[in-house]
Amino acid sequence: MSDFDPGRRRFLGNMGLAGLGVLGAGSLVGCASSASTGGGKNSGTITLQSNLSSPQAKVAMEKIVENFTKQGKGAATLNTIAAETFRTQLPTYLTSANPPDLYTWYAGSVANDYASKGLLLDVSDVWQGMADYPEALRTLSTDASGRKVFVPMNNYWWGFFYRKSNFAKWGVQEPKTWADFIALCKTLESKGIPPIGIGLGDTPWVASAWFDYLNIRINGAPFHRELLAGKQRFDDPKVKAVFTRWREVLPYFDPKGKAYPFQEATTALLGGKTGMFLIGTFFADAAPKDALGDLDFFQFPIIDPAVPVAEEAPTDGFFASARTGNPTGTKDLLRYLASVEAQELYIASSSGIILPANPGAKAADSPLVAKGKAMLESAKELTQFFNRDSSDALQPTADTALTKFMDKPDDIDAILREWQAGAEKVFKG
Repeated sequence: MSDFDPGRRRFLGNMGLAGLGVLGAGSLVGCASSASTGGGKNSGTITLQSNLSSPQAKVAMEKIVENFTKQGKGAATLNTIAAETFRTQLPTYLTSANPPDLYTWYAGSVANDYASKGLLLDVSDVWQGMADYPEALRTLSTDASGRKVFVPMNNYWWGFFYRKSNFAKWGVQEPKTWADFIALCKTLESKGIPPIGIGLGDTPWVASAWFDYLNIRINGAPFHRELLAGKQRFDDPKVKAVFTRWREVLPYFDPKGKAYPFQEATTALLGGKTGMFLIGTFFADAAPKDALGDLDFFQFPIIDPAVPVAEEAPTDGFFASARTGNPTGTKDLLRYLASVEAQELYIASSSGIILPANPGAKAADSPLVAKGKAMLESAKELTQFFNRDSSDALQPTADTALTKFMDKPDDIDAILREWQAGAEKVFKG
């Protein structure tokens, strides 16, 4: 597998975060709809295959596609697919004889991995009209051969989300350190509240956020990137140290959370049935609008102050099939998706708890968005997410290892050996 230069992912760099942005629900969200595959080699209509199926995100994408068509910029149709189906079928979509033209997905290594196989359309000419986009996003959208293969739309942050009214009712405050976090868990448990929500059901990738954050807090972002690039081993003692810390808080996870997906974990959080939930802001697209003002979050606690602080800030947007039958129309739609108009329309129609990629587009004017933006700006480094910093092919190895650990933490040595063996197969493939 061709790996994306780690320096390319270290995209906080010399830029401010203005205009660094995610397709809100894009982390891996889903409930299903149409699953048709392509626009057709002779069709003038562009098919946009989307995994953004949370109610607000789906509506937002529908409005964008409708607006594009109404303005006479071209004709496009939207297919919304269940996220786990989308992820597993994406290689099939891209390699089919009659593929969809355009896809919602992720920047960085995951896009580079598909590009290295010749599956993505070169959209460098689209970027000629995006000169005001930050250099960090240009780098993140460039494959190993120097071609632009991705158009970012927005990004978001991860954190421990909670309801302000519930924290006030329970008499607790945001923790700063790992010791504070454990103390908070003990307090919530004493009140009969499962402290930590989780949604592993058919969205087991949610557990990867715990692995990512513990690894970048304990071992640092450079080690994390090397591990996900196959340059370190999952059975390394440094990785085992991640699980030693994780085990300290396993008793505080909602036991029901293993059975339902993150959308139901969101419902549990909003209903006061759990105390907090480590999740990306996309979860708010499944929340009632009237609950948004009561949401807040805190940063994943610092564990070792000597380790430079990194935060997860996934960048979402679009790439196109190299086999599209209408590259001109596909690029026209990409130009529109990169525009201020399209990105502000998405923010207005979704939960809005995201940061637009276009530096001219305005983020939502809310304390929550301002707080998230400030956290990312203060970070020394930004990472993406497990599969985004590695590949879609490596994600299932994490899903298997992490869910096994949460069920049987005593088996960690065997789990890590199995994970390393599984990862080697992916990297050799």
